[in-house]
Amino acid sequence: MVNSLDLPRKPADTRVVVAMSGGVDSSVVAALLKSEGYDVVGITLQLYDHGEATHRRGACCAGQDIHDARRVAERLDIPHYVLDYESRFRDEVMTRFAESYLAGETPIPCVECNRSIKFAELLETARDLGADVLATGHYVVSKPLPGGGRGLYRAADPDRDQSYFLYATTPAQLDFLRFPLGGMLKPDVRALARRFDLAVAEKSDSQDICFVPSGRYTEVIERLKPGAVTPGDIVDHNGRVLGRHDGIIHFTVGQRRGLGLAVGEPLFVVRLDAERAEVVVGPRELLATRTIELADVNWLGDGPLASDAPREVAARVRSTRKPRPALLSWNGQGAEVTLLDPEEGVAPGQACVLYDGTGEGARVLGGGTIRATARPSVTGRSAARPAKAAPARSLP
Repeated sequence: MVNSLDLPRKPADTRVVVAMSGGVDSSVVAALLKSEGYDVVGITLQLYDHGEATHRRGACCAGQDIHDARRVAERLDIPHYVLDYESRFRDEVMTRFAESYLAGETPIPCVECNRSIKFAELLETARDLGADVLATGHYVVSKPLPGGGRGLYRAADPDRDQSYFLYATTPAQLDFLRFPLGGMLKPDVRALARRFDLAVAEKSDSQDICFVPSGRYTEVIERLKPGAVTPGDIVDHNGRVLGRHDGIIHFTVGQRRGLGLAVGEPLFVVRLDAERAEVVVGPRELLATRTIELADVNWLGDGPLASDAPREVAARVRSTRKPRPALLSWNGQGAEVTLLDPEEGVAPGQACVLYDGTGEGARVLGGGTIRATARPSVTGRSAARPAKAAPARSLP
């Protein structure tokens, strides 16, 4: 007989560490598990709290959130610890974020935070506290696989599904992690928060990157890497200079507004060339991406990733987009994804997450960081050169 966390023991004999961010989701996880009789311990990570983030609505990991998590723990009568991870967070997440932008990439710091901090350092801390599992408030499903281990699946609430940000979770980490909200809808979670009389029941969801409280990430990059931003040329896809820019960090692939150009036709950022300090622009059709090369691949599927024949998968290139049919192949040096229908605005540094299908509840097969992209040729125009990121870093 197993309990609700798939462990063969009574809840009272099961210690669960809950990662409490101070928001409604993780607070409800703690309350649910406490109500089911588990031995619950709350941990909150202080990641970034340098004044400007404190009390700011819509930011996570700040001083107000720590206060809210502590209040919830007191309400539930569970032990609660605050761990200072600011230095590690700065090195592993913030600095990498800045370096990635300077290299012409479009990074996703939440993926790196989960990979390097929450599911690495925090997981080990939970084990040190004698926990049987670590539970979080993420909207994603984890369940046992027929052949052993656990699989990761899209959440029941498609509007809240966070599987895109968790693709880098390893099989060993999945065995220790639990996501009690994966099968729930957000309104139901809010209702539970009210039922448990939690002070955070009406608290707004976090929206911003926690260390960019103003929403202006360029200011953070310039503060972390003073003097590293280099001005350069804005050129068309044929190399013709159209204007100047103050630094490629002010642009993203797919951007149309704010280019400061008057050329008589709509132009979009199609590539950022950090070595030349160039912003390359062109017509919208040059945004269409067919082929994606991946780095730092994490594989959660059955069998080895390397295979002679391409695999049919579904690929998701942004968290706000649905998975689309694709083919996954291994070229001897890395993974390559071929989209059956081209997608726009795919940029190095983003994540490409792979699923076993396009529907709700699809299993996460893994994913990787987009290292390079290739776009179809455009009749009558020169095709854009492949967009490439900086050399891939090895996983921590």
